[in-house]
Amino acid sequence: MTETTKPNAAQMASPSYRMAAMDQDFLMGDSMRGVRFLREYAKAEEALRAWGVRSTIVVFGSARIREGHRWYEQARTFGRLASERGGAFRGSVGEPRDNVIATGGGPGIMEAANRGALDAGAPSVGFNITLPHEQEPNAYSTPELTFLFHYFAMRKMHLAMRANALVVFPGGFGTFDEMFEILTLRQTGKAPPVPVVLVDRAYWTSVIGFDALVEHGMIAASDLDLIGFAEDAEDAEGVWAELLARGLRPNENID
Repeated sequence: MTETTKPNAAQMASPSYRMAAMDQDFLMGDSMRGVRFLREYAKAEEALRAWGVRSTIVVFGSARIREGHRWYEQARTFGRLASERGGAFRGSVGEPRDNVIATGGGPGIMEAANRGALDAGAPSVGFNITLPHEQEPNAYSTPELTFLFHYFAMRKMHLAMRANALVVFPGGFGTFDEMFEILTLRQTGKAPPVPVVLVDRAYWTSVIGFDALVEHGMIAASDLDLIGFAEDAEDAEGVWAELLARGLRPNENID
């Protein structure tokens, strides 16, 4: 021990002596997985409550679609239209607002829907996820409502728990995963009745054999009633009309 070394230096330098809340090695360990899960829930929940976001319209779709594509432009138009008509403008920060556009926060269709909300001057939510090739948030979700998740399950929970409606533009595996998660919750009664509208019937019926699922006895014919279609991806008014026909009530919160 040198003259300047404290006799308890080894104890103070030990990882066990770190405050638990400040110990990153401890917090990122296997035993704290449940705590990390809870923290991901609580952080987003607190911010959404602070902004008064009590219900959303969730928009899914491909991250690969770029500005200028008809699906991008219609997702943008829909984001603006839904924000203007749905209740996203009601009140100020902290007062209840409904049918706020919510997306996965990334590029493509997600960007377009967030951008449409911003065009209208309304807030919108971006639920981002860490990926091997890092996804950065798009530039159009409300900064205070732009979140980053590690766990897909918690991200999906936040996407589902406030959803008044689900609008699904064409997409791939990620879009399928998110869409079928919601449909399974609806089919099993684990989620309240909410309209689910798939945009561009020609695309969806070409990539998923919905009728074949019924023919093979994998789902009931009545399960197809969980899904509505917007015939034309270039008709945002048609998407909105289908949501209304399937029970969306503008300016009304979820039960």
